[in-house]
Amino acid sequence: MNINKESNSLNQNIVYDLTPFTHLDYADHLACIVWMGGCNMRCNYCYNKDIVFTKQSQFSLNDMLVFLEKRIGLLDGVVLSGGEVTLHHQVVPFCQAIKKFRFKIKLDTNGTNTVLLKQLLELKLLDYVALDYKAPKEKFQSITQSNHYNKFSHTLDLLIKSGIDFEVRTTIHNDLLNEDDINNIIIDLHNRGYNKTYYLQKFLPTQDNIGNISEATKSFNNSLLLDTLNIVWR
Repeated sequence: MNINKESNSLNQNIVYDLTPFTHLDYADHLACIVWMGGCNMRCNYCYNKDIVFTKQSQFSLNDMLVFLEKRIGLLDGVVLSGGEVTLHHQVVPFCQAIKKFRFKIKLDTNGTNTVLLKQLLELKLLDYVALDYKAPKEKFQSITQSNHYNKFSHTLDLLIKSGIDFEVRTTIHNDLLNEDDINNIIIDLHNRGYNKTYYLQKFLPTQDNIGNISEATKSFNNSLLLDTLNIVWR
């Protein structure tokens, strides 16, 4: 493949960073992580602060393709994460180029660009999607500092109907989301027909998160959660 012949749209610097190797972020696969800059949410607990607020990323998508061509036979997957990947329309030709190398693609997304995600699905460019369910509808804006719940909702329905292998996950800071909030999400997922594992991720206190929040003061009682779905803590 001649990298120089790729679309000029892949020359723009939208990649904040690259993790060249991971066996944790894409289950059962050796992969790299391409971190795309920028996000349309400002989640209080987000620890990717630099990626979210970056005004100038350092790598282009063509830079990533050069890297990936050298990893053929060494890696078997690519994780697209951020930030929010679907803010960048260039992700479509980028995924097409990745597929020419025969890598599997996992997308991490907040689900706010249903149109682009639908295009990726129709072109069969994705092998796995991790969708963040940030909060129930009544708390969505306060958690994400955005009004994108309806967009997320449309994407969730799209993924359920698509048949693609995907997961739904929620990050929990006990002072922001309680057992009732998670049960509301579980009920919503069940009512939509989601029958896969629901992953809960514990907030890891760091000094560098968007909301400048620290370890939770409230406890979280797992026994109060509904058993409608298979729940796994990470």
